Amino acid sequence: MRKLGIPALLSLNGGFVDTVGFLGLQGLFTAHVTGNFVTLAATLVSGTHGVIAKLLALPEFIVVVIVARLLGAALRARGLPALRLLLVAKVTFLLAFFVLAVALGPFPDSDAPAALLAGFAGIAGMAVQNAVQRVHYSSLPPTTLMTGNTTQAALDAVDLLHGGNGDLTTTRARFGRTVQSIAWFAGGCALAAVLYYWIGFWSLAVPVAVGATTAILGKD
Repeated sequence: MRKLGIPALLSLNGGFVDTVGFLGLQGLFTAHVTGNFVTLAATLVSGTHGVIAKLLALPEFIVVVIVARLLGAALRARGLPALRLLLVAKVTFLLAFFVLAVALGPFPDSDAPAALLAGFAGIAGMAVQNAVQRVHYSSLPPTTLMTGNTTQAALDAVDLLHGGNGDLTTTRARFGRTVQSIAWFAGGCALAAVLYYWIGFWSLAVPVAVGATTAILGKD
C-alpha cells in the first residue's frame, strides 16, 4: 500500500507545484524541463519576462538531481534511510518555496531576484522528487512526466482491448498504475488552479503538507 500510495501523492504534488509555478512565476515550470524549453522560446519571441529564470532552470535542475543521486548513495553506504531523508530534503525546498513566495510575492517580473530565489527553491524540490522517483520507484510510472505516461496508457489500452502480445496481467497492472499517476497529477493541477485563484501563493501549503506525509510514509 505504501509503495503505491507515495507515488500517487508525489504525482499530486508534481501537478500542484508545476501549476502554481506556472501561474505565479510567469510560465516557469518547476518540474517540466520540456515545458521550459517551449516557454523560453515563446518568451524570446514575445519579449515578456522570464528569460533568465527559464535559462537557469535547466542547469539548476541537473545539478540538484546529481547532488541527490550522490547524497542518496552516500546515505545508503552509511546505512541511513536515503529515501526518507531525500523526501525530507524535498519538503524543505518546498517549504522554502512557500515561505519565499508568500513573503516576497506576487512576482510581476519572474526574472527579479526575489522571484528567482523562490522559483529556484521550487525547482530544487521537484528535481529531488524526480531523482527519488527514478531511483526508488523506477518500476512505477513517473510522477511528473505525463506525456510518457499518457502514451504508455494508450498503448496498454489497445493491447488490453485487442489481446496484444505479452503478459496481459502485467499490462493490466501497468495500465492501472499509469492511469492512477495521470489522474493524481491532473487532480493536483486542478486543485492548484482553484486554490491559487482563491488564496495565491498560500496554496503552496498543500504540497508542503503532502510532501511531509510522503516523508513520514517513506521507507527504504
